[in-house]
Amino acid sequence: MTWQQANIQAAAAYLRERMKDVAPDARTRAVYEGLLDVLEPARRSTRVQRESAEAAKAAVAITAERDRRRRLQRRGHSDRRLVDLGAQNGVERRTGRDRRDGRDRRRG
Repeated sequence: MTWQQANIQAAAAYLRERMKDVAPDARTRAVYEGLLDVLEPARRSTRVQRESAEAAKAAVAITAERDRRRRLQRRGHSDRRLVDLGAQNGVERRTGRDRRDGRDRRRG
């Protein structure tokens, strides 16, 4: 064992004792986990994979909820296309003769 490993193990042991005595806060826990990850790299890769899997599960749940909400809001009664706002100025621009009269205007 090198002196670096010995110092890291001593620091981890100290933090473990401190966490027993006092309720561990997030920062202390993260430092402790980081020290253990330095000593054992396989532990870090396992932790990262586990956190990634949990994050992926949470993302799927959020996406499903968001899709469900969108479906309810989409094309609902508050849709702007369903509301008749009338003419922009309050006066209709086109008169009756400007509107389609049933004949095809593409043929002259």
